[in-house]
Amino acid sequence: MKKMQRFDQINVIPFIDIMLVLLVMVLTTATFIKSGVIPVELPESQSQEQKKADEDEVRIVIDKTGTIFIDKIKVDLKELETALRKIGKEQTVVLSSDKEAAFHYFVDVMDILKKLQHEQLYIVTKKISQ
Repeated sequence: MKKMQRFDQINVIPFIDIMLVLLVMVLTTATFIKSGVIPVELPESQSQEQKKADEDEVRIVIDKTGTIFIDKIKVDLKELETALRKIGKEQTVVLSSDKEAAFHYFVDVMDILKKLQHEQLYIVTKKISQ
């Protein structure tokens, strides 16, 4: 019959391994969260192309709350897509977005324009004063 051994020490190496893995996971996650917080002020541009206003162009405006207007009429994304389907692909679309609007509103409008294959697109920016 074998005698039971008494443990005078605790093996902490597995505990340290687990803690290191958790530390790596926390640091990696913190890096991804921090990299998304880059302050960007849009829309401003170094060069600005002057374009004369066209009477048959379609104007889309996104205000700072994310409300979308097409030719000064408030619409949602579905109504915007329906309105853009009715116009020709060669018609000019002018897109203005408030710099404080969430970027996903701009992306949503661009997705609709890309899906409908509109290529005559102007994005309105403000020239940086020097």
